[in-house]
Amino acid sequence: MLVHISNWIIPLIILTVLLYGTYKRVPTYETFVEGGKEGVKMAVSLLPFLLGMIVSISIFRASGALDAFVNLIDPVLSIFNIPSEIVPLAITRPISGTASLSIATDLIKTEGPDSFIGQLASTMQGSTDTTLYVLTVYFGAVGIRKMGDALKVGLLADFVGIIASLVVCYLIFGS
Repeated sequence: MLVHISNWIIPLIILTVLLYGTYKRVPTYETFVEGGKEGVKMAVSLLPFLLGMIVSISIFRASGALDAFVNLIDPVLSIFNIPSEIVPLAITRPISGTASLSIATDLIKTEGPDSFIGQLASTMQGSTDTTLYVLTVYFGAVGIRKMGDALKVGLLADFVGIIASLVVCYLIFGS
């Protein structure tokens, strides 16, 4: 029977923390229960932020505004040889991981996983982050209201990730 150390790392960390807490005479069970209570309070306080993001994204996609925007900028995209199919993913990725994963899944299902669009969608998913979601949830959780600089840097990083994924995919996979 082959034993992998990776199966034991988390239980060993938990056991180490419990033993150290017991050694320092910390009431470990009571502390655990208090942490659980704080976690539930945190989850409840995040709910309005999450709900707002989900509703906004759903309205944006369902209203056809996303498709209208893609059709509007399609001539500019063709100048730079950017496939218009990837634009919804590039737009939604900084907003929501779930929405962008849904779009990437649809692209891969429609175009195929080995197609240029499928490879580009996969690369873009890995090269960018859900900036607005992260700022909304994490900054909202700790009560930070001024997030202008973090937003600028995060969106710039997403833009660089999108451009880099396009360049890398054209260099590696061609079109």
